[in-house]
Amino acid sequence: MTAPRTDDRPAGRDGRGTAAGRSRGGRGFEIVLVAVYGIFALSATARSLVQVLRDFDRAPVAYSLSLLAAATYIAVTVALVRGGRRSRVARVLVVIELIGVLAVGTLTVLDPVLFPEATVWSVYGQGYGYVPLALPVLALVYMLLGARKHPEA
Repeated sequence: MTAPRTDDRPAGRDGRGTAAGRSRGGRGFEIVLVAVYGIFALSATARSLVQVLRDFDRAPVAYSLSLLAAATYIAVTVALVRGGRRSRVARVLVVIELIGVLAVGTLTVLDPVLFPEATVWSVYGQGYGYVPLALPVLALVYMLLGARKHPEA
């Protein structure tokens, strides 16, 4: 028989709200991933809003796609914060993001006239050091590896 609990924490939980038996290790990369997505969400949103509000008529396709990229980064950030790397929603959103980066990157290379102004995803994110291309690839690898380690999710 065990002694009754005298602390304020719910049974089976540690002080941080995670299950007592669950590993807390390996969250460092997830925190960095969320931070990078959050930074891209803020920067892409600010840039695209300025572009849309000031110069939309100059490059409506490019600026609309910048706004779409910003919305994608916001959605991925929220999905990762809420569900972590095992979130099915985050996985789907990251795949959509990767498709967007590849599609816009390819279009900007094949037909640059369509994009008189750069977007976040232009030339596969060249203006951002190709981070927009690398980010969804790294996120997917991280999520898929996490899903293999924890098949119950």
